[in-house]
Amino acid sequence: MRKIAVLDQNTIDKIAAGEVVERPSSVVKELVENAIDAGATAVTVEITDGGKKMIRITDNGAGIEAGQIPLAFLRHATSKIEKVEDLEQIASLGFRGEALSSIAAVSQVELITKTPSAVSGSRYIIEGGVEHSLEELGAPEGTTFLVRNLFYNTPARSKFLKSDTTEANYIHTLMEQLALSHPEISFKYIQNRQVKLHSSGNYNVKDVIYSVYGRDITKALLEADFENDFMKITGFVGKPEIARGNRSFENYYINGRYVKNNIITKAIENAYKGFLMQHKFPFVSLQIEMEGNDLDVNVHPAKREVRFAREQEVYEAVYDTVRRALTAREIIPKVTIEKPQPEKKEAPVKSVAIPEPFEKKRREQVYESTVKESPASYAIHREKQIFSSSEENLFEGTLRQKQQKEEKQKLPKEEPPQEISKEEQRWTEPQEAVLKKEDRKKEEQKKEKPQTEKTKKEEPKSFIKEQEEQQLELFEEKLLAPESRERIRLIGQVFDTYWLAQFGDAFYIIDQHAAHEKVYYERFVKKFRENTVDAQYLTPPLIVTLNLQEESLLKANEDYFRKFGFEIEHFGGKEYCISAVPSNLYGLSEEELFLEMLDHLAAEGDKDALDIFASRLATMACKAAVKGNHAMSPAEAEKLLDELLTLDNPYHCPHGRPTVISMTKTELEKKFKRIV
Repeated sequence: MRKIAVLDQNTIDKIAAGEVVERPSSVVKELVENAIDAGATAVTVEITDGGKKMIRITDNGAGIEAGQIPLAFLRHATSKIEKVEDLEQIASLGFRGEALSSIAAVSQVELITKTPSAVSGSRYIIEGGVEHSLEELGAPEGTTFLVRNLFYNTPARSKFLKSDTTEANYIHTLMEQLALSHPEISFKYIQNRQVKLHSSGNYNVKDVIYSVYGRDITKALLEADFENDFMKITGFVGKPEIARGNRSFENYYINGRYVKNNIITKAIENAYKGFLMQHKFPFVSLQIEMEGNDLDVNVHPAKREVRFAREQEVYEAVYDTVRRALTAREIIPKVTIEKPQPEKKEAPVKSVAIPEPFEKKRREQVYESTVKESPASYAIHREKQIFSSSEENLFEGTLRQKQQKEEKQKLPKEEPPQEISKEEQRWTEPQEAVLKKEDRKKEEQKKEKPQTEKTKKEEPKSFIKEQEEQQLELFEEKLLAPESRERIRLIGQVFDTYWLAQFGDAFYIIDQHAAHEKVYYERFVKKFRENTVDAQYLTPPLIVTLNLQEESLLKANEDYFRKFGFEIEHFGGKEYCISAVPSNLYGLSEEELFLEMLDHLAAEGDKDALDIFASRLATMACKAAVKGNHAMSPAEAEKLLDELLTLDNPYHCPHGRPTVISMTKTELEKKFKRIV
């Protein structure tokens, strides 16, 4: 037998590096998080060859004092915590003190750093965990890390890395998550001397979403907001129309940390049930803030897993936040029959060289110009404001008519005729003139109304913001709401499948099968929840064999199974005898139903039996609903519409298909050339 011996420090560091440094993106993650903890407002990441050959990370944070540089590369050396009690109130992204020692153990590291109070900076070189030099030199404030030849001294690890492109994509995805979780920091990501990502750091999450995901997703966002005594949730959820086939768009951040958690994922996806088709996943970007004593991030060295002290409350908060955002406004898909026309070429935007983190004056100039009108905000406003494109066209038509009237009357735009109403005047005057008048009006109001200490200073709203609020007030009226029923007029049926209805200046196409399926599904769900469960006895009884985990689940949930109609008793060993089962098995066999309920308790920990039978009830509703190519009478259609209006989510069938789509009068008039 071999003798027990203590491993040398070099071997210990390399073993530890296996948990912390999995690939080049792990290096970028740890170093950028250190930069954020150091108070940086600008971070630049540059890589070559997927990060295998070189990673350079520059920030304008607090830097490291010269005397503490060698100490920073020792294992479990950190400035984030001092004692074990600090783990309960972690406010930083890093705290374990393993990153720098792990990175230095498997690569060649060069550090250049300077604190604001120091006269000069320091340059430190460490390769494979062995110090080479520490010298003084001139340097800007902040820290620069150069990590070269990752895994050069552990060839076995380097063989498991993917191609340069794949590793670079991992880093790109990481930088996107960092930019989304910290919109107050300007991130720049350079790959093989090409800038792939640049965020302005203007605190606007929507601008970052636009630069990362593009126009289509940004214009289909719904704002989410929630706060209680121990957590706060802000951010955006996507409309069902931008769902994807995987979970890569489900992003949430806890205290600025990008994490993955089954409880939050389940809450998000359950909130979208009934809005998405099967095997589709939503877009969400949620910022969650929690107190440290309700959250445990000390789970894994990568710090991507978290645990909650109050799991059920976290689930309910996330679920309610997402669900409320989805149901707050009507989300009927709007259809356009106008062919997309090429966009008019805009004046080219002057390209400005992106400053490095230490270039303070140039960075402030770029930041100010970005805040005034960022390309993302401008593009979002141009492409689609909060109101729909058809409604936007309606107002553009109104504006065009007023401008033509001015030209005929040869009146200057700043001085519209007296007979034009104040509301029309807002649309005929140039935006600059309206802004000036509104600013003067607010200035006068401020003079007339003296500010007290309790009075909060409000930022002046932009013309676009006021415009958006007006449109929300004008077009908040819902079609599928009981109060709108009297104004809905059914026109008729086409193709024996779709019903046409008129409401206001739009007409709606209702899929009779999807609508009827939704109505039936809600009936079945209501009946399922209200009905008492009747049991039927089995002859002979059913004998099932359970493992240790299943036995403990059964014993912990005996009342749950008894209420559901099961009669179960121990039969000796690992066998259990089931003598009675529910009378309605919903198409399942006795043993299949019992095991499915047991598996559901093990996986979800949720005792809501509806989750087990939801797909079965949806199938029953689909089979019972009226089919396409079936002529319904107007009275039947009216009755179906009446019942559809009473549902909480009448917009989608149980399988996620839309029940109704809309088309506006403006779109039709454009097609018939009544509007040019």
